[in-house]
Amino acid sequence: MKPRVWITGPVSEPELAPLREIAEVTVRPVPEKALPEEMLPGVPGLSGLVAVNAAKVDAAVMDAAGPSLRVLSTFGVGYDNIDVAAATERGIPVTNTPDVLVNATADIAFGLLIAASRKFGVGQLAALDGNWQWAQGLLWGQEVSGETLGILGLGRIGTAVARRAQGFGMRVLYHSRHRKPEVEFALGCEYRSQEELLAEVDFLSLHCALTPDTRHILNAAAFEKMKRTAVVVNTGRGGLIDQAALIAAVNDGRIFAAGLDVTDPEPPSPDDPILHTPGIFVTPHLGSCSFVARGGMTRVTVQNQIAVLTGQRPPNCVNPVVLKP
Repeated sequence: MKPRVWITGPVSEPELAPLREIAEVTVRPVPEKALPEEMLPGVPGLSGLVAVNAAKVDAAVMDAAGPSLRVLSTFGVGYDNIDVAAATERGIPVTNTPDVLVNATADIAFGLLIAASRKFGVGQLAALDGNWQWAQGLLWGQEVSGETLGILGLGRIGTAVARRAQGFGMRVLYHSRHRKPEVEFALGCEYRSQEELLAEVDFLSLHCALTPDTRHILNAAAFEKMKRTAVVVNTGRGGLIDQAALIAAVNDGRIFAAGLDVTDPEPPSPDDPILHTPGIFVTPHLGSCSFVARGGMTRVTVQNQIAVLTGQRPPNCVNPVVLKP
């Protein structure tokens, strides 16, 4: 009897063929994130679970799946939607999909940087409202070329954003848990403390993981340290920013604008002020939404699932302590 695998949202179907050969695969066709009340009855008897769109997988879901559950995969790089500690206690490998979505997410980050600084959102509304002529004079924004970009978290995606900044002649500063001398040498990035970074940059792009230490790393105190002309971009996790403080900072002119591909909560309710603040440009978590990236994410997820289900080491395991030597 084939093992059962449940994928909680749409993925790239052609890439699923190898997994379908060894497992009974069910794909939930609904694009919205599966809620807990849907997860619990959907998991009993599963051998593999793929959490798409950050569907939450906690201890209750793992226990509902029962002892047959052998592998958990998050469909993306971040895995804060999975209780890794609970999975490790149960000996369940947790896998993710690094590398394949780096370029797609870096593209979105740089796109948001330009869109927020040049008021694309408000400009489009002005055009749609018939305010084309007079709007041009009132929608002046910040130029990007030659300015200073700060990157908070210089991992794969942060480095890709720094590489894109070279094309705009930007000076790139960064802060990360560890210095990256190889990136400093290759791309001319300069290391700064977090406090120095906030004070110096014209643009700040967030690429750090969401942990208890980084939750609300941008808060009211942080915004006070930034230039009034500064633009904030977040393609990491919504919880990195205190959204109430961000809205106040933009409305009060303490910073110029923000571009967000992630929010907290996600998705926000239709009446959430984060969607209705003129200086904040929001996209609905488009970071990995390219044909190339989604195909690659599906392929890597399939490789991870097949490896565990056939008794091999998965290529991308975030809790390798559970794997046999």
